[in-house]
Amino acid sequence: MTTLSPLPHPAHIPARSLLCRTGITLALLASTALLPAPSHAETHLVRMLNRNSTGSMVYEPDFLKIKPGDRVKFLASSNGHDAVSIAGMAPAGAKPFKGRINEEIEVHFEHPGLYGVKCLPHYAMGMVMLIQVGEADPRQLQIPAEVPERARKRFTGIVERTSAQHARSADNGVHLP
Repeated sequence: MTTLSPLPHPAHIPARSLLCRTGITLALLASTALLPAPSHAETHLVRMLNRNSTGSMVYEPDFLKIKPGDRVKFLASSNGHDAVSIAGMAPAGAKPFKGRINEEIEVHFEHPGLYGVKCLPHYAMGMVMLIQVGEADPRQLQIPAEVPERARKRFTGIVERTSAQHARSADNGVHLP
């Protein structure tokens, strides 16, 4: 068994050794100051609801613009909902996800592009949302033919609303994130 001996009291260490150790410590601290600052990914919250001011069977918000590396946490705010990626509505290389009913799920979005999300039990009722990762243009959204009519209508409304908001902000010289 190895035992560690206690460190000597600084008064018993030669001054030259202390200066050397201090210099090394300062050099290490200075070198970490030159490292790039870590990027801070955000976690965005989305509530899965039976109803809000926009209608029934909704995600709130139904549109998010986030940065690559951010996360979205889907909150089980009402019973009977989940969050599932829609096949054909995600960028190449994006990993599909499927939450469980009545449970929260946190999803990491790495690839820039547009992501369609559905509540599986309420998909035909139009419970969908759109997530824009990076600078993808929502007006370029491709809605697969098999998307139910109410979901298609809600996606179209989301794109029209976000496009109008961006047009108004551009007219006023404001840049929306």
